[in-house]
Amino acid sequence: MKTLVLGLGNPILTDDGVGVRVAEAVRAALPPDTSIEVSEASVGGLRLMERVVGYDRVILIDAWHHPREPQAGRHPSVGLGRNAGAIHRLTLDDLRHLSPTQHSASTHDTSLVTALDMAARMGYSLPTEFIIYAIEVENIIDFGDQPTPAVVAAIPKVTAAVLAELAN
Repeated sequence: MKTLVLGLGNPILTDDGVGVRVAEAVRAALPPDTSIEVSEASVGGLRLMERVVGYDRVILIDAWHHPREPQAGRHPSVGLGRNAGAIHRLTLDDLRHLSPTQHSASTHDTSLVTALDMAARMGYSLPTEFIIYAIEVENIIDFGDQPTPAVVAAIPKVTAAVLAELAN
């Protein structure tokens, strides 16, 4: 089974790099001769769809936040984590229900689900198994190379969960 573990995010935006950090930890835990590809990316929508074409199984790891009222004097994307460090295992159907919109932040791109639906209609070879690990984050706006403590604590847990998925 051709497998891709893909950590998403920007490692210099505090918690946004959690997917990258988990991917690095998974890579370090796997034997050097593994056939599993582990990679990092800072893409979404159409580019992310292009990245997963040709794989049978994809495990995606990314930061996730729930919008809420910003703290006084803070940017709206700071302090958004309702439960920073919480780990969610999702499927594409879960994403379909969580994100009913067709476009992300721009009309020039789409959501991952919409991009994958389009690729399926076009006959692309898409993963039959798609697992998403979403880690709730607290700060995705401030520059910093260290995640917040709750997100740091989640990294080994998500790494272990991904390794368990790979063992199945």
